[in-house]
Amino acid sequence: MEVFVNVTTNAGGIARISNTNVNVGTESVNIGLGFRRVQPIGYLTIRMANAIPADATTTLPVTLTLNGVTRALTLPNNTPVTVADLEGVGVFLVYNDKFEGQLYLMSRTID
Repeated sequence: MEVFVNVTTNAGGIARISNTNVNVGTESVNIGLGFRRVQPIGYLTIRMANAIPADATTTLPVTLTLNGVTRALTLPNNTPVTVADLEGVGVFLVYNDKFEGQLYLMSRTID
């Protein structure tokens, strides 16, 4: 017997979050999003109110911190997103699945 599970995503719409800071470290660049109420599964529109510094190493992977939890940002094929992927980006769309640990870059808009 098959059991089907229907999960509703973005019941309240797609969240738009401006980043609160960008921290460049030796192993990654972290984009801080602060504390926000978001659906555990769904899309987030991230507005880069604070840009990644121009002198950041372009090969560094990017992480996002939301509600005190830091996770790696990847492409849907699990390739890490690097600084080079987000250079000059003003807004990007992320698919977030808290339960599966997925945080995928889906699209980006260059300023």
